[in-house]
Amino acid sequence: MKTRLFGNTGFHASEVGLGCWQLGGDCWGDLREEDALAILRAANEAGVNFLDTADVYGDGRSEELLGRFLREASGDYFVATKLGRRAHIFPDAFTPENLRGCTEDSLRRLGTEALDLTQLHCLPTEDLRKGEVFDAMREQQAAGLVRHWGVSVESMEEALLCLEQDGLASLQIIFNLFRFKPAEVLFEEAEQKNVALIVRLPLASGLLSGKLTAASTFAENDHRGFNEDGQFFNVGETFAGLGLAKGTELADELKPLVPEGMSMAAMALRWILDFPAVSTLIPGASRVEQARANAAVSDLPPLPPTLNAALEAFYREKVAAHVRGTY
Repeated sequence: MKTRLFGNTGFHASEVGLGCWQLGGDCWGDLREEDALAILRAANEAGVNFLDTADVYGDGRSEELLGRFLREASGDYFVATKLGRRAHIFPDAFTPENLRGCTEDSLRRLGTEALDLTQLHCLPTEDLRKGEVFDAMREQQAAGLVRHWGVSVESMEEALLCLEQDGLASLQIIFNLFRFKPAEVLFEEAEQKNVALIVRLPLASGLLSGKLTAASTFAENDHRGFNEDGQFFNVGETFAGLGLAKGTELADELKPLVPEGMSMAAMALRWILDFPAVSTLIPGASRVEQARANAAVSDLPPLPPTLNAALEAFYREKVAAHVRGTY
């Protein structure tokens, strides 16, 4: 597993991390505790040292499982969590006291005295503009509750706004073959300011695995079944805002570009790693085999320049006009 310096933190993060949304068991279907722990162990064995979760995933279940895993694990880990989407706070009660309470709850569930990284979790744009939430994060850092803080955003407008904040360590963004805009407007400035970039949803909710069809169905507690049109949260978090039918149609059109001997998922993940501004990407995994396959992408060579050019052209010509939601 190759590593990359994580912004200004001094930590060398595995370039493929593990997203832990699915460990909550409430937005990606059921996941037994023993299976969740097996996935974490498999990622560990594959060299993954960057784990991303949130206090709202499974109402704290994801953090609790990570805490259990960390008590048994060896090695140096960097755990990123998030705050600001719990029901008693979102969408308009982001007081310093409420935010601190969320951090204290995360500390307890993760079993640590200070969080490596906490991220404001897709807060309303207007609250980011006001700026008080950033002051609250700086206060938590000064108090020793968090070592570093960042922001998970939905749009490039929000990302660029956050880049103006002193003390910002990281931005978490949606970036994949179906969502190219960050490379156009964000990457250069983030590199200049030494702010780490965490890429979530690198496989567009499974579309870029190439295994879904327009007839695919999902469990009641899988957001791909209940949030396809943004009914509960930003539509971009589900199928990159394309919807299942259009998304699978586009994924099928991509298949002829996949190099021989490589899966579509591996191509999609390797494509992201070809951007040096990316610090780490955090695909989820609901099976041990997925965690291992995702981590193995770090060992692949960069994609040929001709393929990268073809993939960018595909986005511009086939995909861009169909992307929905704040972007």
